[in-house]
Amino acid sequence: MQIRPTMQIRPTIALAAAACTAWLLAPACAAGTINASFPAPALDRWMYPFNSTPGTRPVISTFGSTPGATDFDSRDGQMLVRFDTAAQVPTGQGTALTVTRATLTVEVANDLVFPYDNTPDPWQCFVAASDPAWQADADAGQPLECFGVGFRNGWTLASFQETSPYTSGGASFLAPGVRNAYAAGFDASNNLIDISQSARQRFDATAWATGTITGLAPGSLVPAGSQVRFDLNVADPNIQAYLRSGINDGRVMLAVSSLTFVQQQSGNFPAFIAKENVYVQLGLASPARLELDVQDGPACRLGDLNCDGRVNGADLGIMLGDWGTSGPSDLNGDHVVDGSDLGIMLGEWG
Repeated sequence: MQIRPTMQIRPTIALAAAACTAWLLAPACAAGTINASFPAPALDRWMYPFNSTPGTRPVISTFGSTPGATDFDSRDGQMLVRFDTAAQVPTGQGTALTVTRATLTVEVANDLVFPYDNTPDPWQCFVAASDPAWQADADAGQPLECFGVGFRNGWTLASFQETSPYTSGGASFLAPGVRNAYAAGFDASNNLIDISQSARQRFDATAWATGTITGLAPGSLVPAGSQVRFDLNVADPNIQAYLRSGINDGRVMLAVSSLTFVQQQSGNFPAFIAKENVYVQLGLASPARLELDVQDGPACRLGDLNCDGRVNGADLGIMLGDWGTSGPSDLNGDHVVDGSDLGIMLGEWG
């Protein structure tokens, strides 16, 4: 495993847009923007029914359940991470702050075990092959996806800890839909819902970000030490509201999930470095990291990627840099920056 320098905390506040050159301007460079970097989570938890060591495992894996099974959630192994943000981003600001960038990065712990897939797969790939709705996965692997976190049984963002129980009230941990904290997305009515059973409930959970690995071709086996980057779609008003709410309370919590194919107690699935890993203590690996760019004031207009009040060549340069990814330039929320997003930007030009 390669040695990587430890990420340094670097909060800054740019007080004037004139401090940045327009054509080189990045989203983090806008006036009144806080650039916050969190090199390790306050909490990283393997949310899995059989996990007897919550919060103390050196690696955390994500995977689905056996297609067609009635036990467990469809998204069985989940990785929860929480970052305490109050030291770098003011709390209690509500809508007075806008998140212009949110990037979660996790490091792969296992070597050449699972293939890289950077595109969404439909729920039909994850039902039993005997199901009339079943369809074969069109590409190698299953994507790594990032979501928010929801709670049940009285647990909250403030109360849930690394050692909190998987389920409560005598419920069987084998049953679906019982975990106290879960990967959460939004339904058609903009409500935050548990998406842990998305395949079984026959809907596609729209990821807040799909994991990308720079320099690795889709379908390739993922080397240990690979950095998986999740650029959250902060242009989505629901995701923006979720992040604002967390920052308001001083805590941002996210879930990494995958529907990686497994069989009972076995499979080739991704695993990630946890903050308790000995390689982290030795400076040889990195735990989950979060970067936030937070701007004073209301949200920027659509297409104004650098939040300078105009849609112009500076924003076009940012979009071209994001081309083909699921980055912040994904204006229509379809998880890829392409000609559709360019058309939206041109429509907002000026």
